Amino acid sequence: MLKLDLSKIAPFVGDDLAAVYEELPRAHDYLINKTGRGNDFLGWVNLPFDYDKEEYARLKAAAARIREDSDVLVVIGIGGSYLGARAAIEYLRSPNYNLIKKDTPEIYFAGNNISGTALRELFGLIEGKRVSVNVISKSGTTTEPAIAFRLFKSYMEERYGKEEAARRIYATTDKARGALKGLADGEGYETFVIPDDVGGRYSVLTPVGLLPIAVAGIDTDRLLAGAAAAAEEYQKPGLDNTAWQYAAARNALYRKGYTTEILASYEPAFRFVSEWWKQLYGESEGKENKGIFPASVDLTADLHSMGQYIQQGLRNLMETVVNFEKTREDMIVGTDAANADGLNFLAGKTLSEINLAAIRGTALAHVDGGVPNLRIDLSDMEEEDFGRLIYFFEFACGLSGYLLEVNPFDQPGVEAYKKNMFALLGKPGYEKETEEIKKRL
Repeated sequence: MLKLDLSKIAPFVGDDLAAVYEELPRAHDYLINKTGRGNDFLGWVNLPFDYDKEEYARLKAAAARIREDSDVLVVIGIGGSYLGARAAIEYLRSPNYNLIKKDTPEIYFAGNNISGTALRELFGLIEGKRVSVNVISKSGTTTEPAIAFRLFKSYMEERYGKEEAARRIYATTDKARGALKGLADGEGYETFVIPDDVGGRYSVLTPVGLLPIAVAGIDTDRLLAGAAAAAEEYQKPGLDNTAWQYAAARNALYRKGYTTEILASYEPAFRFVSEWWKQLYGESEGKENKGIFPASVDLTADLHSMGQYIQQGLRNLMETVVNFEKTREDMIVGTDAANADGLNFLAGKTLSEINLAAIRGTALAHVDGGVPNLRIDLSDMEEEDFGRLIYFFEFACGLSGYLLEVNPFDQPGVEAYKKNMFALLGKPGYEKETEEIKKRL
C-alpha cells in the first residue's frame, strides 16, 4: 500500500492548498477524458490493464530465452529508454545486482553517454561471456544509443556471425517506422513495440522497461498488478485521492516560493527510482519558464554532505521522503564489552528501528529549518508496491503539469543541445548552423 503524510506542510501552505484542490477536477478531466494539451500521449493512463497481451507473452518468452542462453544482457537506450528498467532492477533486486550470486544474467546499460572510456570498459566486462543486446529507441537515430548500437552490432556480428547475432539482438522500437524498425526488419531481429501514444519517460510499463526487468527475474505480472490497482484507485476523482493530494501539495508549495523539490529515501536501492523521477517531473513540468526543479538525495549519506544546505540554505526547498515500512533484510546491533564507540545504547535494536529514528528526527529538523516535508509510506519493497509507486508518480505528474498549465507530455527544449552538437560535428543539412556556431565559439 501507499500512504501520503502531509501533516508537516500545513504551516507552509496557508490557504493555497484549498485553492489548488479547486483546480484539480479540471486537471483530472484532462487526463481521464483526454481533453488537455498533449492528449495524444496519454496511452500510459490505462496501460496497466490495456496492453497487448499477445506481445506481453512473447516478451516473457524472450526474457526466458535470454536467461537461458546469455550471461549478459546489454540494454542500449537513454532517458526513459533505460531509467525505468534500471530503477526496477536496483529497487527489486539490488543496487549490486551484477555482483550478487544469482541465476539470471548480468545487465549493463549503454548508450546513455558518449564516453569512450565507459564503453571500452563495458566491452572488457563482457569479454568471454554469452551476450544478448536489447536496443531501445523509437527512431533509431538518437545520437547516444545509435553510436553505442553501431559499435555493439559490429561486435556481435564479428563474434557470432550475422545469423546468430541477429538472434541475440532484440529491438524495442516503433511499430511501423523509423531507422531502427527498418534495420530490425531487414536483419531479422525480434522486435517489441513502443506505443505511439506513450512518451519515453512514461514507458517503464511497456516493453521498454518490461523486457530488461523480466530478464532480471522480476515478476512482471505482480508489477503490472500493482500498477493496475493504482490506476483503478487514482482514476477516481476526489480529495481522498492520494495522487490528487501529492499534486496539490507540491503546487501549493510552489506558489509559496518553494521551487525545488528534493526526493529523498533512506534505502540505497531507491537511488535510480529518484533518477527516473527526476526525468519524469523535469521533462514534464520544466517549460514556459515554469516548473518545480526536481532534485534528489540519498539519506543518511547525504546528510553528511547536502544536509547542511537543506537545513540552512536558500529557503526554496520542499522535501518528499519515501519510507518503507518493511525492508527485504534487517540486522541487529550487538553489544561490545569495551563500548569504545559508545553505541551500546543501540544494542538489541534493528537497523530498521535506527533508520526510522533518523527519518523522523531529520524530518522534524528540516521542518524546523523551514523545509516543508511530505512523506510517502510504502508497505514493502516488493513488485506490487513498485508498480503502484510508478503509476502514482506518473498520474500525479500529469495532474501537476496541468495545474502548472503546461503540456506535461512534450519536451521541446531537449532539441536545443542536439542542434548545436550536430552543427559542431558537421552533420549534413546543418551547414548554416555550423557556420553560425563557429562564429559564436
